[in-house]
Amino acid sequence: MSDRIHPPTGIVPGLSDERLATILLFVVPVFFATNILVAKATADIIPPVHLAFMRWVATFLLLLPLVGGRLWVRRGAIAREWKDLLLLGGLGMGICGAFVYIAADTTSAVNIGLIYSASPVLITLLSALIYQEQVRPLGIVGMVLSLTGVMIIITRADIGVLLSLSFTEGDIWILASMISWALYSVLLRHRPSEMGLTTRLGAIVLAGIIVLAPFTVWETMQGQSQDWGWEVFGWVAILAVFASFGAYQLHGFVQRTLGASRTSLFLYMMPLYSAGLAWLLLGEVPQIYHWIGAAFVLPGLMLANSGRAKPAKV
Repeated sequence: MSDRIHPPTGIVPGLSDERLATILLFVVPVFFATNILVAKATADIIPPVHLAFMRWVATFLLLLPLVGGRLWVRRGAIAREWKDLLLLGGLGMGICGAFVYIAADTTSAVNIGLIYSASPVLITLLSALIYQEQVRPLGIVGMVLSLTGVMIIITRADIGVLLSLSFTEGDIWILASMISWALYSVLLRHRPSEMGLTTRLGAIVLAGIIVLAPFTVWETMQGQSQDWGWEVFGWVAILAVFASFGAYQLHGFVQRTLGASRTSLFLYMMPLYSAGLAWLLLGEVPQIYHWIGAAFVLPGLMLANSGRAKPAKV
C-alpha cells in the first residue's frame, strides 16, 4: 500500500503506523514472555501480590521522567477519567499482575499455555459483541491455524497430554487473569481518553498501584514477606523494564493501530518465545513439536493479519 493511504509515523522514517505495528506484533511476545519466566522463578521467593506491587511501582518510576509533567498538566483529564483508570489499572496491573504469580505456585506451564491460548478468541468475541468489530473469514482461518499450532506445542503433539489434563486451583487464577486481560485489551482500545498513549499508561499504572496497595498490606498482615536483597531487586527490575515498561507501551501502540482482535494474536506467539527463552537461558532444547507448532502459528498470524478486523463505526 502507498504512503498516501498509510502515512509514515515519524517514529521510523518510511514506515506507516500499520506497517510498524505489524512488525512489532512479532516483538511484543518476547517482552511479555519474561513475565512467565519470572513468575516460575520467584514462586518460592517473593509473595505474589508483593511482586506485582513492586513491579508496577518500579515501572511507574521508569515512566515518571517521561510522563510526570504531563500527568500534572492532565490532572483534569485524570479526574474525569478516574473510573476508567481504576478499572484498567485493576484489570491490567492488579488481576493480570498478581493472579499469574499466585497461579505459578500450583499449576503447570502446559495448563497456563492452554488457558491463555483462548484469550484471543475471547478478545475477538468481546470486541464484536460490545464494539461491533468485525473479523473477515481469512482472519478466522488464521486464528484457527495459530490455535492449532499452540495446541501442538502445549500438548507436545501428544493427544494424551490434552486428555489427561487435570485442573488445579492455579488454573482458576489463570482463567481469571486471562478474562481480565481480554477485558483490559478491549477497553483500552475503545474507551476514549484525552491523554496520549504514554501519559495514559502512566495514569493506568498509578491506578494499578493504588488498587494493589491494600492487598499488599493484607498479604503482609498474613505473614507473607520476602527478604530484601539483590536477587529480589533483580527480578523486579527485569519485570519493570521488559514485562511492563517495554511490553505495555509496545502493546498499547500496536493495539491502537491494529485493533484489539489483531493485537491479541501476539498471545499465540508466547509459547514459541517462551520455548526460545528457556532454550537460551535454561538450556532446554526445543523439540520437534515446537517446530511443527511454529509451522502453524507463523502462517496463521500472517493470514489473520491479512484478514484484519474492521473497526467499529463511530
